[in-house]
Amino acid sequence: MVDFSIYDIKEPEVYAYKCPDCGTIYYPAPMVCSKCSCRRDPSGVIFSSWEQVAMGGKCRLLTWTRVYNLPEGFDVKYLLFGIVEFENGLRASGRLLVDEPETGMELEAKVGVIKEIVGEDVHGFMFHAPE
Repeated sequence: MVDFSIYDIKEPEVYAYKCPDCGTIYYPAPMVCSKCSCRRDPSGVIFSSWEQVAMGGKCRLLTWTRVYNLPEGFDVKYLLFGIVEFENGLRASGRLLVDEPETGMELEAKVGVIKEIVGEDVHGFMFHAPE
């Protein structure tokens, strides 16, 4: 049996970014904070680096849609997509994994494979009912 613990394989995550000057959290990250004008330098060389904040966990469904016209490679009739709001006020879109979505319902967000392309997995938000 192979011991995979030596490879330090981590689950994929999506990050928001926190302004080091005023503490405002953004997703996606801007180049300049709209509240205090602090600049973000992705390399962290010139300006102070912005803290990464892992996104996920509890959220509330704001709106949703059912997409029927799917690109080649999907073998389902339709997919459900939604926009959610996290407890910290940030909003994100992703795939809904619930049978009967209702605006305002509580969900849990995780990052997972949303599509498999030959030789590459595409990761994104997946929203499901709390366990």
